[in-house]
Amino acid sequence: MFEIVDTRWLAENVKRFELRAPRVAAKQQPGQFVIVRVHDHGERIPLTIAASDPNAGTITLVVQGIGKTTRLINSLEAGHFLLDVVGPLGNPSEIREYGTVVIIGGGVGTAIAWPTARALKKAGNRVLTILGARNKRLVILETELRAVSDELFVTTDDGSYGQRGLVTDKLQELIREEERVDLVLAIGPIPMMRGVAEVTRPHGIPTTVSLNSIMVDGTGMCGGCRVLVGGEAKFACVDGPEFDAHQVDYDVLAQRNAMYRAAERDALERFQQDPQQDKERVEDQCRLIKQHPELETNDQ
Repeated sequence: MFEIVDTRWLAENVKRFELRAPRVAAKQQPGQFVIVRVHDHGERIPLTIAASDPNAGTITLVVQGIGKTTRLINSLEAGHFLLDVVGPLGNPSEIREYGTVVIIGGGVGTAIAWPTARALKKAGNRVLTILGARNKRLVILETELRAVSDELFVTTDDGSYGQRGLVTDKLQELIREEERVDLVLAIGPIPMMRGVAEVTRPHGIPTTVSLNSIMVDGTGMCGGCRVLVGGEAKFACVDGPEFDAHQVDYDVLAQRNAMYRAAERDALERFQQDPQQDKERVEDQCRLIKQHPELETNDQ
């Protein structure tokens, strides 16, 4: 079991967690993720590793409370335990010196963009970052990304902070203003990633998107994250999670992403009506750890 050692709210329904997971922290690379299960009756969900501290043996996860499991996780505090944290999984981002790189984070996708932006800057790139959100309250990790970016821009749908409009509006501006853009990395909602791909396609700018949100088991066994890339079937978990944005079939991706929507809605409604059963399972895990401390952080 994996202890939550610290939590902090970043925005409405968005929470940052520090987990004790020494082996994951020692091996994590930008772009990789973990599969998390809260308790023994819980579903598996993918969460990208936003940061890691090998010395402290901790990893950072950012969770947006949308469905049943993410809302359950966001109800937890330091001292609680998650049953499973499996990883690091997926292929790491390709980090090298490209030149000028534009990093685009939409909503909670910003948490995925952060470690890659940090690594690309360290590799000698000029990093321009665009953060997008519906409003000012939902902008996250601005300070962290500003620290690893040569320039950072914020866009909000309602104009309450930064530039009013979409991330694609700012991207178009940068393409016009910059002498050259060598790579674009976009992580966020599917319509946003599709929009970014269509902006960069006419210019021939290499563009990468991350497709981790559609995974189930994370190891290629279930086939739940099957997508079409360049007309070929790929598994987001083992072939990705990052793919050439111009090769992804976004219609198939959207269909796959919506496949379990009705079941997810039903699960959320049941949880909201009676959250106590799930919360009691988490408390049982805490009591078990107190009785058997050798069970803690079982990745060692």
